[in-house]
Formats: sequence, structure tokens, C-alpha cells
Amino acid sequence: MSMKNKANLLSIVDSVERILEYVQGIASSREYYRNQVIFDATLMNFIVIGEMVDRLSAEFKEKHPEVDWHKIKDFRNLVAHDYLGIDAEEVWQIIHNHLPKLHKGLQRILDKSPDNEE
Repeated sequence: MSMKNKANLLSIVDSVERILEYVQGIASSREYYRNQVIFDATLMNFIVIGEMVDRLSAEFKEKHPEVDWHKIKDFRNLVAHDYLGIDAEEVWQIIHNHLPKLHKGLQRILDKSPDNEE
């Protein structure tokens, strides 16, 4: 994998890990939403994830269709452009139902991809 793709992928993994760390100990979407610092921090990291996805090469994304890159970018756009309309329950579900799978998938890609290959 190219150094640029690897750096962007590592940034995505870092943001996913931050989100998962921030919500540890929070029991519900209601509690999550009430903690505005954590809510804001997680949403900012979703924006970072989407930005880094946009920086991955088209060839890289085509080679790894197991990740729904388009959906990730769409969610980034929703967060960035409709911030006040974000549903905390929906974000909570994404965090708990999709981020752990995304994290595992990205780790697999990083572990299996030799350097200097798209």
C-alpha cells in the first residue's frame, strides 16, 4: 500500500479508536447526547474519518470494496452539514454496531497489505 494510503488509513483507525474510547462507560444514547463534550468530540472524529476516506486513492478503495467508503463519506457530509439535525440515537447505533466492525476490517487491510502497493 502506498505511504499516503497507509497514513490516511492509520488516521481513520486512530479516529475510530478515539470514538470508541470516548463512549466507554456511557450507558445510553441519552447519556451520550447529554455529555456535549463527548458528543461533539465523536462527531468531529466522524468528520476526520470522512475526510481521510476522501484522501484514499480510488484504486485503493476499489481494491477494498468490503468497506463501504461511500457510506462513510456520506455520513461525514451529514455530520458536517446538518450538525444540529444529528440524531444521537442513530450516531449511538453507528458507534456500537458499525465502528467495531470497521475497526477490524481496517486492521485486516493494514495487516495484509504490503508497502508500496495500492
